[in-house]
Amino acid sequence: MTNTERPKWVKDKTLAEDFEVINCKPYNDYKDHKNDDSCYVLIKVDFEFYEIQVAISNYEHKILKVFKGKRPQDIYTAIFEYEKEHNLNWFSEKQHIAYLGKELKKAEIALALGNNGYFQE
Repeated sequence: MTNTERPKWVKDKTLAEDFEVINCKPYNDYKDHKNDDSCYVLIKVDFEFYEIQVAISNYEHKILKVFKGKRPQDIYTAIFEYEKEHNLNWFSEKQHIAYLGKELKKAEIALALGNNGYFQE
């Protein structure tokens, strides 16, 4: 049985008169994930410098660039601006972009907690 009722928090009928409620299926991190054809990312937390580091690598396992920052939004903004300025196509898959955001947030939490247990999925 699925719940297709209007969520209780949607109260303003002038903003939300007619919409469909979509129940999302469980996402399988291994089966459903799609990487981009041109790159993958390696994410590390550096506690010595209190920063998150993201390496953009090609499939020949060569690191192309490393972006460093303290907050996810600083890093992904820098990555996407660099990608656009240099007419690159590192991130074309929306799932890969969402994955980057999820992993950066996990790294930020580990950094804030001083938890050396960050593991990139």
